[in-house]
Amino acid sequence: MGNVIQTNVSSIGAQRSLTRTNNDLATTFQRLSTGLRINSARDDAAGLQISNSLTSQINGLGVAVRNANDGISLAQTAEGALQETTNILQRMRDLSIQSANGTNSQSQRDALQAEISQLQLEINRIADTTSFGSRNLLDGTFGVTQLQVGAQANQTIGVTINSATGANLGNQVFNSEGTVAGGLVSGAAVNGMNALTVFQISESGGNTTGNITTSANDTSAAIATAINTGTTAANVGVTASVENTVLISFSANTAGETVQLDVNGQTITISNFNQADLTQTAAAINDNGSTGLVATVSSTNSSQLILTDTDDITVTLDSVTTVAGTMSFTSNDGTNIAAAAEAAQQIGVGEVILSGPNAFSFTGGDAELFAAATGNSTLSSVDNVDISTQSGAQAAIDVLDGAIVSIDSNRAELGAVQNRLSSTIANLGSIIENVSAARSRIRDTDFASETANLAKNQVLQQAGLSVLAQANASSQSVLSLLQ
Repeated sequence: MGNVIQTNVSSIGAQRSLTRTNNDLATTFQRLSTGLRINSARDDAAGLQISNSLTSQINGLGVAVRNANDGISLAQTAEGALQETTNILQRMRDLSIQSANGTNSQSQRDALQAEISQLQLEINRIADTTSFGSRNLLDGTFGVTQLQVGAQANQTIGVTINSATGANLGNQVFNSEGTVAGGLVSGAAVNGMNALTVFQISESGGNTTGNITTSANDTSAAIATAINTGTTAANVGVTASVENTVLISFSANTAGETVQLDVNGQTITISNFNQADLTQTAAAINDNGSTGLVATVSSTNSSQLILTDTDDITVTLDSVTTVAGTMSFTSNDGTNIAAAAEAAQQIGVGEVILSGPNAFSFTGGDAELFAAATGNSTLSSVDNVDISTQSGAQAAIDVLDGAIVSIDSNRAELGAVQNRLSSTIANLGSIIENVSAARSRIRDTDFASETANLAKNQVLQQAGLSVLAQANASSQSVLSLLQ
């Protein structure tokens, strides 16, 4: 190229190189001052998009960790209240067992029931007032709630808290008497129960038994045993039990006689019999442990004998020494034979009761056993517990046992959720760590690399300035041609 003045190509080239060096140096300064490799989209458009996506994930996971911790706190709050409810139910059960004892008078049972009433109110107060923030936990309104434990939509864990009010705690029962069960069979050698062939029990949301079968004339206890065998084998949480109470009194002309009774196949002999006070008769029956039942005298009428058993009760007035005696026999359902003659066997058939902590139904029943071929359980609730009578106290024990099982089941679910949320939090922490490392590799400044670039660009800048100065001065050489 010739010697020219108007266009200094060398200077232009030096300026261009110096501008690039200054731009690179500015980028290096920005990265070193912010600590970020990507400060704008021009630095790395794809990297910017990826790093922003990772930032959204990291921030969302951080919130999810807080959500999960809130979930643990919620479950702990509910479980703490349920623990106190369990303590109350245990106290109520103790009071029920105390009231069931035959040594208590009516006034003593009334005093026990007074405490039961206060405890029932406290159970409902706890259920109505236990809350986490603005959410009531135990009054039945909580239901199934989803905890957001992920950075993306619908990454949730469901928490279920059932109602812990007295009206919703208790035992599921079916205790409808049949035409024979719970009633009286008079003058027969057998109870006349039909055989079961296709009887099945289904637990709500659970298992169903196979066909439970019984034989004709099976006793109530034998039927209950067959049912329990079937439910146990099928893992159905339903238990069959038998309740049976009969009342007996005798005609006045038996006073002073020697009376012989047959009670559940055992011969009971009472000398100098006193039909007005059957204490001696009750003692004689209880002394014969083979009868399998318990005999007591009514606290309000000493001429009335009460027999209780968990099977059929058979009683026969075998003989009275010199007179023709009669026996009044009243079965569990109130059926009465006012004057049963000697040698006429009376059978008080036990009532078979099905119970369990969860709702259940049955099919293939028999009218003599349950009055219907199909049936559904109903809840016998804690709110309805009344231990002011001995029979009420006995019934309360099963109700409270069912309530405790329900509470324990709810607490078990809450405990499982707490453990699950703890694992969730640990997993979220691990994800946050790894995703943060990935984002750092994309977005953050590598100071070792950038300081090397800084040193290089500073040297290039100094060199560029020197070269530019020399390029600008190169045109002066043309002046020598004009001298």
